[in-house]
Amino acid sequence: MSGINRLDGGQIDRNNVLTFSFDGKRYSGFGGDTLASALLANNVRLMGRSFKYHRPRGVFTAGSEEPNALVELRSGARREPNSRATVAELYEGLTAQSQNRLPSLRFDALAFNDTLASFLSSGFYYKTFMWPAAFWEKVYEPLIRRAAGLGRLSGEEDPDTYDKGFLHCDLLIVGAGPSGLAAALTAGRAGAEVILAEEDFALGGRLLAESGILTDRLASDWIEEVTAELVALPNVRLMTRTTVFGQYDHGIFGAVERVSDHLPEPQPNKPRQILWRIYSKRALLNAGATERPIPFENNDRPGIMLAGAMRAYANRWAVTAARNVVIFTNNDDGHRTARDLSEKGVDVAAVVDCRLDAPTSADFEVIEGAKVIGSRGRLGLKAVKMRFKDGSEREIACGALGVTGGWNPNVHLTCHKRGRPEWNGDISAFIPAKSEDLALRVAGAAAGIFSTHGALQSGAQVAIDALNDLGISARFPALPEAEDAPVNIAPFWYVKGGTGRAWLDLQNDVTVKDIKLAHQEGFKSIEHVKRYTTLGMATDQGKTANIGALAVLADIEGKTIPDVGTTIFRPPYTPVSIGTFAGRSRGKEFRPYRLTPSHKWAAEQDAVFVEVGNWLRAQWFPLKGETHWRQSVDREVIAVRKSVGICDVTTLGKIDVQGADAAEFLNHIYCNGFAKLPVGKTRYGLMLREDGLAMDDGTAARLAEDHFIVTTTTANAVSVFRHMEFCRQCLWPGLDVQLISTTEAWAQFSVAGPNARKLMQKIVDTDHDITNEGFPYMACGEITICGGLRARLFRISFSGELAYEIAVPTRYGDALIRRLIEAGKEFDVVPYGTEALGVLRIEKGHAAGNELNGQSTAAMLGMGRMVSQKKDSIGRVLAGRPHLQRDDDYRLIGLLPVNSDSVILAGAHLMNVGMESCAANDQGWVTSAAYSPHIGSSIALAFLKKGDQRHGDVIRIVNPLSDGDIEAKVTSPHFIDPEGERLRV
Repeated sequence: MSGINRLDGGQIDRNNVLTFSFDGKRYSGFGGDTLASALLANNVRLMGRSFKYHRPRGVFTAGSEEPNALVELRSGARREPNSRATVAELYEGLTAQSQNRLPSLRFDALAFNDTLASFLSSGFYYKTFMWPAAFWEKVYEPLIRRAAGLGRLSGEEDPDTYDKGFLHCDLLIVGAGPSGLAAALTAGRAGAEVILAEEDFALGGRLLAESGILTDRLASDWIEEVTAELVALPNVRLMTRTTVFGQYDHGIFGAVERVSDHLPEPQPNKPRQILWRIYSKRALLNAGATERPIPFENNDRPGIMLAGAMRAYANRWAVTAARNVVIFTNNDDGHRTARDLSEKGVDVAAVVDCRLDAPTSADFEVIEGAKVIGSRGRLGLKAVKMRFKDGSEREIACGALGVTGGWNPNVHLTCHKRGRPEWNGDISAFIPAKSEDLALRVAGAAAGIFSTHGALQSGAQVAIDALNDLGISARFPALPEAEDAPVNIAPFWYVKGGTGRAWLDLQNDVTVKDIKLAHQEGFKSIEHVKRYTTLGMATDQGKTANIGALAVLADIEGKTIPDVGTTIFRPPYTPVSIGTFAGRSRGKEFRPYRLTPSHKWAAEQDAVFVEVGNWLRAQWFPLKGETHWRQSVDREVIAVRKSVGICDVTTLGKIDVQGADAAEFLNHIYCNGFAKLPVGKTRYGLMLREDGLAMDDGTAARLAEDHFIVTTTTANAVSVFRHMEFCRQCLWPGLDVQLISTTEAWAQFSVAGPNARKLMQKIVDTDHDITNEGFPYMACGEITICGGLRARLFRISFSGELAYEIAVPTRYGDALIRRLIEAGKEFDVVPYGTEALGVLRIEKGHAAGNELNGQSTAAMLGMGRMVSQKKDSIGRVLAGRPHLQRDDDYRLIGLLPVNSDSVILAGAHLMNVGMESCAANDQGWVTSAAYSPHIGSSIALAFLKKGDQRHGDVIRIVNPLSDGDIEAKVTSPHFIDPEGERLRV
């Protein structure tokens, strides 16, 4: 029941027996176990296969840095690949499957790759699969895609939810080891707002994995005492199962809280994980250190692991990787592992110490000046081969080997803002560099302080320093007595010699030879070596591999490790699922949309809706008997041209511009003039980018000398407002002008058609004259409607018909659409949606988003004369570049199919008749297309080379995706009322 490798003691709940399965076989463990510790207890050493060569791999670490023991957790829609068995908490019924094997873990047919290792060395993918060319798509790519990746996604929708949240604090403490707990205790007692984030499910950090490092009490007792006090403090927030994965500007940190990963499924109404954005005035990194291995020939067999991990499994989880073990070390920490294991009854066959002055022991054999040079055992370690200092060799039978080459401080978060660590020769590792940025301080092992006494002291002191910055006084707390042993290490990076492979990156199968090959082929920068060999690019991001690779590269070049430098550490510190980043943004919440003021009424009319930018708009309004969308749209278009129609245009951007210099400001923003626009008038305007290309179009209505209303396209409402605000604050800060977006503040409707004035006169209060003489085309004004309701009226038209746009405060939008429809019954008024709106504007030849695509100029749009040369405006100078003023450039034109039954599709390319359909002969493209019930055929707007000189020509419209090829006549883009008489009546 307890497993053959289970030891006495530990911090597990032996009264809570949990059953779980791995690869279909059932096992048992205890509460507090991880999947890795429970498998080791049951003598399961083989847990995975490596990525490239599919070599057998076992657990290597005891934490989040694990490169080998990656499994698929759960089943069905909740299946989660690439889960680290070392941090997966055991729960009743847990189901795990090994991955990256075919068909089974013990017999993996893809292990054949290992026999081809000489052909699959680093960078092989740059040199192979080149011939024959026809094989790539049909043979090579399918095979590579099948073999690529590690785990499998379920392919089903994730049934769980994810959330996002924001937290604020005076001091964020990352890591709850001895230094983190001391810092939290110090800051908490001082009254500071504290967040203590720990990636483990228990507080204590390395204290949980050690024995006897507190000399005046048990570490577990002190952890319990401190935890109880912190829980009782209202100003302290403890966040276990929370990984701080990134540091960003302005004291912002990203963190993932695994709310429900330790449960079979989340509790009702609870998320699985939460993505926190933490705003901290000061932060303290207490992330500890990661042990590094010493590569030697065949150092990747199941049973070979880090010595510190071996000690953690024994002390915390009461598990040994095998009943007889060997330790390979270059520092005193390896001897600590041997002592702890020996005290727990594990047979320590030998401690192989490469130092000549290694400490001795009466409990186990210590072999000084020796090295482990090889191992034996296919699916699990059976023996190691060592070489004495005199050159003789010996094989030692063992089931596990603990390796330690020293410890690397976890400096990653200090590098996320381009910080570079510095080398500390005393511990043979990189430590955080001193920085003037006080937003993040470092303490404990993360700062290179490896003794428990030093960690405790530094945690408290650095917390005091951080709080002093904030004006918060803190006292040094009473801390337990602890070991204060110095670091005693002899740098030894890898075992040289031998004909086999010594593994650096265990997950991506990068060897010492791969680093040497990369250097031989000219990749000398560590950043280039990383990318050429894929070193450190696996899920563990090379936490156990990078220093070894730096040492190899330094050895080749005759440099020191700090001279070689490090790669740049970037967020996230450990893998974060895409679902966590997405949060609730899935399904309908993937991109939340806004509802127009008339949405409720439109839904009552069974309108069909479409997402337009950030809005959900009515696309068309089907009536009974209409079985195709074209029937509805054609009816709406005909009704507008014949009588009157109403469309909700609230979604157009609206920007209120006020101030004594408002006119001057708009004169700079638009390429055409606005300084002399009379009060009560509206003008169409075109905005250019600084490079002279068209940015957006819209209108500006002058309600008073110092008050304008600017409209933008729906898609660019936000970007234009940002652009104008940038110009106001940065380009012309001296102008007296203020901006505010009022898009959501006003409901706006277009009333268009020959009877538009008659309908408007039924709701506009009689003291306002809206006749053609009293309110001519392009007029604007503030009016009242329906007996005193304030409104704004604009006589503008993008349909080519007599039209008004009326705006009221948003809360009256629903009532207004109902009033307009009721008032318009005698005119057979119809509501029309975005499809009809598009047909109407194409018939009129009005440019919209499809034409304003970021590559069109004013000249291309037929608006070249609008770019005033009498004033300075954004984009004016670069719009005059000769390349943008060529006579043979694209020009906006209309297209009519020669055969009226032919359908024109937007995006199709234009080719001359008789010319081959290829990119070299491309004459332009169709920007917008629709069926016009008035023309009786498809019509389109397009950009055509020399288009303004080719009216009457016949051109081919080619769609290479569907082999479409039709002929069309080039026309003016104005299909309806080209003289503009209708809109002025």
